[in-house]
Amino acid sequence: MAQASGADYIFKIVLTGDSGVGKSCLLSRFTRNEFSLESRSTIGVEFSTKEIQMEGKTVKVQIWDTAGQERFMAITKAYYRNALGALVVFDLLKLSSFQNLDQWYNEVRANAGADCSVILIGNKADQRHIRAVQYEDAKRYADERNIPFIETSALDATNVEQAFRTLITDIYRHWAARMDAMRDDSISTSLPPSMTKPGIKLDDHPNNPSTTTTAKPCCNSS
Repeated sequence: MAQASGADYIFKIVLTGDSGVGKSCLLSRFTRNEFSLESRSTIGVEFSTKEIQMEGKTVKVQIWDTAGQERFMAITKAYYRNALGALVVFDLLKLSSFQNLDQWYNEVRANAGADCSVILIGNKADQRHIRAVQYEDAKRYADERNIPFIETSALDATNVEQAFRTLITDIYRHWAARMDAMRDDSISTSLPPSMTKPGIKLDDHPNNPSTTTTAKPCCNSS
């Protein structure tokens, strides 16, 4: 895997949604291909990275996993800024997490902007036989906002890679012309800070948080 200094592009994306919907498990499955039933609720924001190849280019993805508890909203809002993409996640087994989607979707739009690529994720598809949210309802919600909808399972890895890859591909296609224009100093200043030239150290990143977890266990949690 290429080092940070060898990356052609750096994308910042965020995971958002209610606490307990499985955001941290999705992140762990995508970045490390791991899943733990002992996952804990996120405090504030957690951070991970992964490098992927796209059209012969190395893309470094910086993924910010935001806490779903309301008490952390003041902290997590700042981490939406300059994000090029967002996975808005709900729990297929928990109707309230679907009913609360407007809160998270509107936070992304208000803080990351209209150009931020968004995908709606219905997680825990491995238990779809006891689902509380019907596919048609979630698909309608996504269609009304002109965003894709994908059902995933962090537990058995169903569609997790596809969901992240779909988002990253959409970002790449949306920003490709502007990213290539970074080589022109007169244009590069108009690009989002999350697309700064490769070689940035994570310790120097202005939004680099401490990553901690609570002691409260919650299976398939945020």
